[in-house]
Amino acid sequence: MKFLLKSASYIFHPIWMPFAGAFLYFLVTPRFFPKEVIEAKLLAISIMTIFIPVVFFFMLKTLGKVRSHFLTEVKERKWPLLFYALLNIIIMKYVLDMFDYPELYYFFLGIFISTLLGLMLVISRLKISLHMMGLAGTTIFLILLSLHFSLNLIYTISFFIAIIGLTASSRLYYNAHSTSELLWGLLLGMFPQLAVAILWL
Repeated sequence: MKFLLKSASYIFHPIWMPFAGAFLYFLVTPRFFPKEVIEAKLLAISIMTIFIPVVFFFMLKTLGKVRSHFLTEVKERKWPLLFYALLNIIIMKYVLDMFDYPELYYFFLGIFISTLLGLMLVISRLKISLHMMGLAGTTIFLILLSLHFSLNLIYTISFFIAIIGLTASSRLYYNAHSTSELLWGLLLGMFPQLAVAILWL
């Protein structure tokens, strides 16, 4: 059980969630996209949301600005969140077109808003769970996709809800977050996605 709880924090790290949302979108959408286009978009998104942030993290670690990839200290989160917000702007401007990929575009707009809200709380010295923020945002996006395209994604959505519970238990077990910090993370992940859904649902 301890192994399962510890693994959840790594496997469902928030850095994977934007790519997971994009991958699932192309997997379930009834819209037709050429295979080459899908591969190119997913590659670009993975570079912008995974590989570049990892390089940026190691740069910050070398400079002594962060100690752990979990960003346990509130002050460690400012620069990564700011940088991540800028990367989302680049994705929305150069990778995803609002008219060709409206659902995915607004998914990343929701991520951008969540990131900015998280940054504002960090500046206010309030810590939230980024794990919960990422998982909640992706889960809401899947629910909205199922409604928008009339898809039966009950098993996938149920899996993500179960993962939210497992990851929350993991963060509590290892004293990484308090219950209120987990709740704030859930809210900051959920509501921006619900807000931007008005523009595409």
